[in-house]
Order: sequence, then structure tokens, then C-alpha cells
Amino acid sequence: MSDKPVLWITRKLSPATEARAARDYEVRLNPEDRVYSGDEIVAMSSEIDAILPCHSEIFSADVASRLSDRVKIIANHSVGVDHCDLAALKARGIVVTNTPDVLSQATAEIATLLMLAAARRAGEGDRLVRSGQWTSWSPSFMVGTQLTGKRLGIVGMGRVGLAFAHMVKGFDMELHYYNRRRLPPEKEMNGVYHETVEQLLGHCDVVSLHCPASPETLNLMNSARLSLLPDGAILVNTARGSLVDEAALIDALKSGKLAAAGLDVFQREPGGNPELSKLDNVFMLPHIGSATRETRDAMGFRALDNLDAFFSGHEPSDRLV
Repeated sequence: MSDKPVLWITRKLSPATEARAARDYEVRLNPEDRVYSGDEIVAMSSEIDAILPCHSEIFSADVASRLSDRVKIIANHSVGVDHCDLAALKARGIVVTNTPDVLSQATAEIATLLMLAAARRAGEGDRLVRSGQWTSWSPSFMVGTQLTGKRLGIVGMGRVGLAFAHMVKGFDMELHYYNRRRLPPEKEMNGVYHETVEQLLGHCDVVSLHCPASPETLNLMNSARLSLLPDGAILVNTARGSLVDEAALIDALKSGKLAAAGLDVFQREPGGNPELSKLDNVFMLPHIGSATRETRDAMGFRALDNLDAFFSGHEPSDRLV
């Protein structure tokens, strides 16, 4: 019998991650890459010492209360941990970690793509060419919004928000931001700090969301806040779908209050919102902000680094509880 810790990897991860895990742990894999229910997670917990899950597995208070005492650590393959009831897991004495830093650049790239695609009507243009409906041209054809010199508002200047701000410097946009705390001057990039989201929104031709999902940020962009944006503004969201009241967003897009939106995340995932799909002025992606080969390897390795530290008696660098 192996004396290695038993590790359950709940989803199919990068080949390099699974190979490294198999070297150092007795691994239980998920070759079908299916999502496990709470009851299945509880049932498996009596056979394992550690879990390496993704945001698709839900560790609610109920699930946490029923986990086997054998489980000592949950090393998430994600930065966001809104799928974990941290208080309930802490009460069970289970260590929880995440994977910060390693996906910031990839997610910032997707935010840039969404901003450009929404502003320049890329989704509409692609559909026109593919469908054979592009039959004419005129100076008024497919006119969008030029980003150069516009005002960019960032909600949440953490790792991803900062990476996005650096990435779009070439557009010479006027930077405004809201964060729970003002950044030190050397990190602000000449940006203008606003003490509340409401103060920020009036200064945004484009607003990009980069804050975590929490009870405080649920429906952060509701009808009241959307109304504070200048007419014709653009909304970008690569953070979490729960940050946006989608009914209010749809109303703003239909009325012209918003010119467009670029979305990588939705309140219902997978699947998205069929009502958003009916609107031409929305560019959408299926939650692929961190989906690069390089980032998937880095996320897997970061989760394994946390596990290695824990089982060698050291403090995991990304411990949350």
C-alpha cells in the first residue's frame, strides 16, 4: 500500500498537472470530466486526504458539514472561491487555498479582447461575413466606438485589474478606478481614484469589472448604477456573472443607454442567458478568461505547490483559511 497522500482531482486538468500529481500522490482522476454533485463529493471524501477542485464543484455549508474527517485540505484550481463556504470549511478544520497571480495576464488579455470586440462590433461583423449577408459598404456601415483617448473605469484594482490597466496603456485611455483601498502612487499609473463605485461610473466610457464575487458585490451593476454611466458606455465583465444584474443590463442595452457589452461570465454557467443572445450589441465568450495552455499548467502547479507545502508540514503560500 502506498504511503503517499490520496489526492482527488475533480476535473480533467492539464496533462502536465496530472503527471506531476501522479508522481507525488496517489491520485484519483476524473477521465470523463463530469461535474460531481454534493452527495458524490461527500461519498468520495472518506477515501481521500486532499481535494483539488475547480469552481464547478460546490462546497456549501451542507457539503462541508458532511465531509469525512479524513479530508485535510482543499487546494482550489481557481482564484475565486465563491464556490466554497470558507466559514463552514474552517469550522471543520479544513485548509483552503487558491491560485492567485498565475492567471492575471491571461484574463487581462480576454478583457482587452472583450473591450475591443464590443466597441468595434466584432461579433456582428463576424456573423455578417459568415452568413453571406455582407453585400454592401458605405461610410455609415458598422460604425463602432473608437477607444483611443476614451475614459476607462476599472472596478477592482487587484492583480487582474492592474494587469488589464497595464495592457491597455497603448490606447492612451484616461484611467479611473475604484478599489477598496487607494493604490500607492507608484502603482496608480496616473489613474484617478474614486472612493465609491457611484463616483466612478460617471467618468467611464468603458467600465471593466475585476472584483471578486461576494454578498457585497452581488448585482453590483444594477439598474441604478448602470444609469450613472454616460450614455453609450460599454460594460466589460471577466470577473463573475453574479456582479451584473442581467435583466437591468438587457434593459440598458436595448434602450441604448449602453452601446455594447463584452461578457465572459454569466449568472448561469454553463449556458449563459438566452435573452442576451438575442442582442447584437453583446459580445460573449464561454468563461475562458484563464484558458491558455500556459495558464492551465501554472494554475495546476500552483495548486500542487500548496498541497506539497501542506503535506511537508509547511504553510501553503496561498492559504485562505
